[in-house]
Amino acid sequence: MIEAPHYSPAGARKSAGFRLPEAYFDGTVNGPVLHEAVTVHLANQRQGTHATKTRSFVSGGNQKPWKQKGTGRARQGSIRAPQWPGGGTVFGPQPRDYRLALPRKVKQLARKSALNARAAEGHLYVVERFEQQGPKTRDLVALLEKLGVDERKVLILTHGVSEALVLSARNLPRVDVLPYPDASAYDVLWSEVVVVEEPALGGEPAQPFVRPFVPVPKEAPAVREARSRKPAAKAEKPAAKAEKKSSRKAAKSAAEKKAPKAKAAKKPAAKKAAPKKKGGT
Repeated sequence: MIEAPHYSPAGARKSAGFRLPEAYFDGTVNGPVLHEAVTVHLANQRQGTHATKTRSFVSGGNQKPWKQKGTGRARQGSIRAPQWPGGGTVFGPQPRDYRLALPRKVKQLARKSALNARAAEGHLYVVERFEQQGPKTRDLVALLEKLGVDERKVLILTHGVSEALVLSARNLPRVDVLPYPDASAYDVLWSEVVVVEEPALGGEPAQPFVRPFVPVPKEAPAVREARSRKPAAKAEKPAAKAEKKSSRKAAKSAAEKKAPKAKAAKKPAAKKAAPKKKGGT
């Protein structure tokens, strides 16, 4: 049976080691399967967007540089042939897909072999529980210093999703945080030390993700007094305009009553045109 160093949530080492489950940590380390898993992972990271121009894609070279015979030179058909400077590339890389696949059982064997290798080296630590409630990088760095792994590449495997721990470690280039079932063989081999939460090894079902902390809302900036007075001043302006308009109307109506009405002058009736005589001279 393999034992791993056991630590409390505060980072204090316990006297007795943690006995890893025999069903998974049985000392199996399959080197060829680990090599295959790493090769597949690195191949799947490639984008495959490289491209070179063949002679059909290089501009120019639409005619023969010189005639076929009589010049004494070697015959040439285009200045964009591969042997010419600036010509096309022969058998250059073209866009392709590098994705590879592994059988499910091979993936499981590679992951098991990677964890067994770290446990056999003594680089697998077990923490009773991570009690970090909010995102605080300082607290996580203090815990890693107590474990003695602050200057090494560390993979933290949690029991379920821990948002506070993920946010605390995302500013640390040598620390990666993943749920225990999501870690692959490459993730384990990338790290120098693996820190596992105890309930993840015990086989307990992970709880659904619940945000353990509530972000503090930002306070609204205080409104100045001058800004608060402006709307009141704007409200007074329409009232003053309405009073001026009503006073003007009252003055106009009073002036119309006092002034006598001028009689409209009758227009003279228009004379009718005389009818034309038919056949007259």
